[in-house]
Amino acid sequence: MIKKLSLFTILTVLSSVFIFACGELGKVDQGRVIEFDKEKGTVTIVRDKKANSKNPDYSYLPPVIYEIPKDPKEMGQEPKTGKRMKLDTGNSQIVIFDMATQNFKTITYKLVEQKENIGKEDPLVYDRAADKPKNFPVIDREKKTITIYSKRQKVLTTLSLPTEYFTLPDNTWDSGDEVRIYYKEEGKARRFMNVSKTDIFKK
Repeated sequence: MIKKLSLFTILTVLSSVFIFACGELGKVDQGRVIEFDKEKGTVTIVRDKKANSKNPDYSYLPPVIYEIPKDPKEMGQEPKTGKRMKLDTGNSQIVIFDMATQNFKTITYKLVEQKENIGKEDPLVYDRAADKPKNFPVIDREKKTITIYSKRQKVLTTLSLPTEYFTLPDNTWDSGDEVRIYYKEEGKARRFMNVSKTDIFKK
């Protein structure tokens, strides 16, 4: 039964339990990580306006910066950063966060190949010999193609873009980790949870 519950629902319940356990009400924020500075102890997220892990809406601007907890016990796994906000396979568009303009940029791509219903353990995206996921995106600067795997959408997409986009950093085409932040003071996280790397069913 518990496996039928969405991860977001369960995490919301856990957050509520934590809040009441503390005896003081705080707030919970959630979003996709675009920058993480371990030395400065800060993380920058684009907030999910819907707070729905199955159908997120990363369209909140400006990005939100938080100080991460100094206590390692309140800090989950360090997040992966990425600038890809949305892969719209229906309209052949990809939305990225553009660091230069501090705004979103929608790019129309030419589809090369797309495979659907690709689970996270499919041999196309999972290296069984090494027992770990394969690395994406795969960027071929000679052929001017980028291969993206979206675990949530279960699609493996190879797309073609104009030459100008291949000067951008590789993580432009990657999605940052989804994180949840519990805070009482604006910009200061009291608890940090890396939702993307948290397996709540693992013992």
